[in-house]
Amino acid sequence: WGRILLFLLMIYSGTEEKLQDLNNGNLCLQSAQCKSSCCHRTGSLSLARCANRAAENQECSPKSIYGVYYKCPCENGLTCKANKTIVGSITNTNYGICQDPRSSSK
Repeated sequence: WGRILLFLLMIYSGTEEKLQDLNNGNLCLQSAQCKSSCCHRTGSLSLARCANRAAENQECSPKSIYGVYYKCPCENGLTCKANKTIVGSITNTNYGICQDPRSSSK
């Protein structure tokens, strides 16, 4: 799968050099390739694309061990408040909500 996707990315991008600093909407293999630092997929069979990081009060993933997210991490300065579990880490489902840590809790 990985080689096929890489081949498609190379065709789509034109050259290997363009596989870094990708804009939102471009196909990606991992978040490090995206200007936004979020390589996002909507489902397990969908192709991953670079996407905006989550804004305040949006759903987020605190971390991805695979480099691809189902929910993007928070924008700079925000924290993803999530219930972290071992199973959630493995299945990439530890979702939370982006919050400003400087704001007082209600």
